[in-house]
Amino acid sequence: MKTWAKVLSVVLLVYTIVAGFLLDVPRLNIVNESIRALYFHVPMWFGMIALFTVSLVYSILYLNKPSFKRDAYSVEFVHAGIILNLLGLTTGMIWANYTWGSPWHGDPKQNGAAIALLIYLAYFVLRGSIENEDQKARLSAVYNIFAYAAMIPLLFIIPRMTSSMHPGNGGNPGFNMYDLDSQMRLVFYPAVIGWGLLGTWIATLRVRVRLINDKLLNLEND
Repeated sequence: MKTWAKVLSVVLLVYTIVAGFLLDVPRLNIVNESIRALYFHVPMWFGMIALFTVSLVYSILYLNKPSFKRDAYSVEFVHAGIILNLLGLTTGMIWANYTWGSPWHGDPKQNGAAIALLIYLAYFVLRGSIENEDQKARLSAVYNIFAYAAMIPLLFIIPRMTSSMHPGNGGNPGFNMYDLDSQMRLVFYPAVIGWGLLGTWIATLRVRVRLINDKLLNLEND
């Protein structure tokens, strides 16, 4: 990852964190100040989806033409995606505690996010259970495609078809449909870019470490 992208991610995140707590927000019934979660919770989920998508692409590329580097990118982008998944779940629980009365309300969106997390955690269980490196990479690439295919309906389809209190699902409007505060958009969009870049930074850094370790291992074997 380029240096300018790293600097940009830090600048954007610092800006969104500071502005997210200091700038005024629309005074909506029930939601009130908790609408500030829009600056954190939603961008984290967007970043997570982007990272899982990149991992999916590398899994497909690996199945087409296997290489250690492609497997490394696939694995580490899942790692980074899970980090944002956990952060997204945590910030969502904080928001739910103030708007729904409890951190975990059993909402379809919450349940779907938790199930998706478990599916992706099982990805690492699978990798840890196979010793042969080629077989491990091939099977985990196939499983990664399945995990992504399962995540989409869990997060975006099922919650819209069932009764849900989550904004944007179950007939409830999303924030952008009933708040027209352009000031919020000045924080929200940079936050989406910032969290996405941070996740990419984490993933690419872990890829470099994995590639270096592989080279050192090959040198020892030689």
